[in-house]
Amino acid sequence: MNALLEIRNLKVTFPTARGPVDVVKGLSLTLGRERLGIVGESGSGKSMTGRSILRLIRSPGQVTADEMTFNGTDLLSLSEKQMRSIRGARISMVMQDPKFSLNPVMTIGDQIAEALLTHQKLGRSDIRNRTLAMLEAVRINDPERVLGLYPHEVSGGMGQRVMIAMMLIPEPDLLIADEPTSALDVSVQAQVLEIIDDLVKRKGMGLILISHDLDLVSAYCDRILVMRSGEVVEECDAGELKNAKHPYTRGLLASIPRIDESRDELPVLERTGAST
Repeated sequence: MNALLEIRNLKVTFPTARGPVDVVKGLSLTLGRERLGIVGESGSGKSMTGRSILRLIRSPGQVTADEMTFNGTDLLSLSEKQMRSIRGARISMVMQDPKFSLNPVMTIGDQIAEALLTHQKLGRSDIRNRTLAMLEAVRINDPERVLGLYPHEVSGGMGQRVMIAMMLIPEPDLLIADEPTSALDVSVQAQVLEIIDDLVKRKGMGLILISHDLDLVSAYCDRILVMRSGEVVEECDAGELKNAKHPYTRGLLASIPRIDESRDELPVLERTGAST
């Protein structure tokens, strides 16, 4: 597999009153043009890992790694100006809730166009045509009308589709989707994930899907990393998740309610043991 992203011994550290705390502890991964799921509970370090790749961890947080290369480029050695040419254009990230990611005083059309103009010089008609085509690609009806709407005038599901359109219109090589459907109802979740999956496959991109939902990532990803307390405790093919060996992964699987549930109580994860 030709590596799109290589990470070795990634650490993310924040100072506290009791001393430095590592929220990501020595994570390593190799990603090709495939779909990788990162799962774990809240606070396990999933989002910090995604943000670290784009160097979005600000002071006083510190990011270190023995290696963090994207398509052969050492991300840690780049200046902030050089990183701005990577963000969006080559690596994009869909955040959790569009209500907090979209600019409330800009129209949908202007925001998608801005994502394109930041990295490419195009004429007005080309920008409009590509923006309309991208809205159609994320299955938004009547894109001409939606171009002139403001974020408060669209639903949560449509807002998430707009965010996906913004992140994909520069045609990046890698998409990081951080809980892209957490604020949506189940039927809209499936639609949004199908859109991401379809675009990733058609464009030959790499995908990192960050989620706490094990069933979701096993359905949409090729491989899965399971994180606990900042560490990767298990890695497996998505189809083999049900055969996971690590007690933590098995605990997560056991805590998922089923349609034919016969247990009186769902098991609770043990909190006192070591993380690995």
